[in-house]
Amino acid sequence: MGKGPGLYTEIGKKARDLLYKDYQSDHKFSITTYSPTGVVITSSGSKKGDLFLADVNTQLKNKNVTTDIKVDTNSNLFTTITVDEAAPGLKTILSFRVPDQRSGKLEVQYLHDYAGICTSVGLTANPIVNFSGVVGTNIVALGTDVSFDTKTGDFTKCNAGLSFTNADLVASLNLNNKGDNLTASYYHTVSPLTSTAVGAEVNHSFSTNENIITVGTQHRLDPLTSVKARINNFGKASALLQHEWRPKSLFTVSGEVDTKSVDKGAKFGLALSLKP
Repeated sequence: MGKGPGLYTEIGKKARDLLYKDYQSDHKFSITTYSPTGVVITSSGSKKGDLFLADVNTQLKNKNVTTDIKVDTNSNLFTTITVDEAAPGLKTILSFRVPDQRSGKLEVQYLHDYAGICTSVGLTANPIVNFSGVVGTNIVALGTDVSFDTKTGDFTKCNAGLSFTNADLVASLNLNNKGDNLTASYYHTVSPLTSTAVGAEVNHSFSTNENIITVGTQHRLDPLTSVKARINNFGKASALLQHEWRPKSLFTVSGEVDTKSVDKGAKFGLALSLKP
């Protein structure tokens, strides 16, 4: 995370990645090619049941400006232009989707040794304005994330977060959905040499008085192969194996079973990512 506290989205990110990243029940495939002129083209496809979705993303870099253009199977055109380090610690992101005329958004990120700020505004007559800010250090950080709809005059999002980080432990507390959801997460590095870690997340809803408790672990079997596993208090158990069969090219297989209804059968997901 560097010297500073980072952005609001990084609060609790290590535990979220451990418990949720790369788990899937779909079939996904992506292949990336690099041209001599520096253009990066990534073609992706995913199969969800009987539905097949695909997209092609083209990335062009020119000094500190990165342009991403993505076209999907529904003929939507997504464009993102990122200007990095226009000033020290500053990043500007312009994004829009064609044909949606209301999709334009301008985002500005600023990272400082003791603060991380991200502000975005929709490029419409009555935009939604989002602000997130974190103050603190790379050890203790406190932040908030709010969205305001200028058309209705309402706050559509109001979240707060707190994180504590040391050499082998990351703990965080998030209050989301305008105070209705409280999420506490914990990430502990057991062995840096084998990337072995354990994590847990407790999500409490005040309106339904329901708790969701998820625990998980990860371990690197060898330099190219990793395994992960998780289970929640509803009996949903998942496992994942990821193998880097060539540099940056990953093969991932994951499965999920409901231990309280084993007769329903397991769900399996496959992902293949090819990079030269």
